[in-house]
Order: sequence, then structure tokens, then C-alpha cells
Amino acid sequence: MTVHFIGAGPGAADLITVRGRDLIARCPVCLYAGSIVAKEMLDWCPPGAKVVDTAPMSLDEIEQEYVAAHTTGQDVARLHSGDLSVWSAVAEQIRRLEKHGIPYTLTPGVPSFAAAAASLGRELTIPEVAQSLVLTRVSGRASKMPPKETLAAFGATGATLAIHLAIHAVDQIVEELSPLYGPDCPVAIVFHASRPDERIVRGTLGAIAGELAAEPIERTAVIFVGRTLGIGDFRESSLYDPAYQRRFRGRE
Repeated sequence: MTVHFIGAGPGAADLITVRGRDLIARCPVCLYAGSIVAKEMLDWCPPGAKVVDTAPMSLDEIEQEYVAAHTTGQDVARLHSGDLSVWSAVAEQIRRLEKHGIPYTLTPGVPSFAAAAASLGRELTIPEVAQSLVLTRVSGRASKMPPKETLAAFGATGATLAIHLAIHAVDQIVEELSPLYGPDCPVAIVFHASRPDERIVRGTLGAIAGELAAEPIERTAVIFVGRTLGIGDFRESSLYDPAYQRRFRGRE
């Protein structure tokens, strides 16, 4: 048997890879994070599949489900929200699978920041404005940030920031980033990107706290900070410049 970790995307059931959907359809056991994974995805489970909501479970209890499936030779589809490469808690599960000699695969998913950027209708990297995107968060109850990974350190680069799991820390974000980006720097907050109850709050570093006070958001959201969010007058890239020669264009 094999445990298939699947990135289930940001929320909308159709924002999953074909590979992920097909794996769900052929696994007799499905473990899913019920608090954040779209329930419609469970419709792809085969008839009679064992479906387990891991939201109320401890890591030890989840491990027992893997071991039980291994004992009976049943493949497991393990659904996590977003993409598996960041903040998925997959690493600790993999470590336990390796302890038992249980094979696994990872299937990537649409990350929440990408869905949020699509909802904003924005590209997050603009020529000569910002060519880097930093995915980060702030310290929380689940885990602390390493000492050198601070908002101020990342903000000093001028890159576009996509701050996750931090809607409770807007005042901290404003305080640390305003001296670096300026109070007029655009901010966009996307709550539940791609879901039916999606909400977008736009503002500036100087005003976003007031915007949120008028329209509170209590949980799952991505906070973007950076000049790319509002700029309209910028230099076009050379990629499609008629004078720019590249090997696929074949011009003299």
C-alpha cells in the first residue's frame, strides 16, 4: 500500500490537479482535514471507502490510521489544503511513515497565495518594481518563527510579501512594515480565496487596520503587502518586445 499526500488546493473543489482527483478515486481509505478541505472532494471517493475527518485527531491517532491501512494493504488518500510544500504538517507525518516502512507519494496542489492573487487579478512580480515573492507568517501557538525570519528582515528587501496565518497580527504587520514600505504602500487581504464566501479587503499600511475594524476577518486569510499590488505605470518586460531576440522567436 501507499499513502498519497494530496494538495487539495485553496478551497474550491475544482482547483485540484487531475492526478489528485484520480488518486482519491482509487484509494479505499481517505483522510482529510475536514475544517478546511472542500467536502465535495469526498464525492470522488470510491463506493464503500473509509472516510476519516482528521480535524479533531492527534498525530498519534492519524498515525494509527496509516498503520491500520498498511496492515490491510489499503492505499490512503491524505488530503491537505493548499499545497504540501508549505505549512502542511506533512513532514512530521512522513517521519512516522518512514519509521514504519510505509511508502508515500506527494502530489502538489494550488497554493492559497496563488488563488488569492487570482482573485485580486494581480501579478505579484512586476518588472523593476518587485521580482521576488516572500511567503512567510508570524509566530503563533502552533509554532514559533526562527529568530532571523522576521517581517522586518524580509521587508528590508522590498519584495512583495504574502503573509499567511497572521490575520490576528495586523497591528504588528503595520508597525514593522510601515517604516520600510511607507504608510501608503498597498495592502490586500483575501479571506477564503476561491470559496463561495470569499472576501477581499484592500487598503494601505496606514489604513488597513481601520478597514479591518469595520469589516473584521477572524481566520483563514492571506495578507499581501507590496508596491506590485497597486502600480499601473511600470516598464514592460523585454519578453515580448519586438526587438528582443530569443531562441523561440526566430527573428533576424
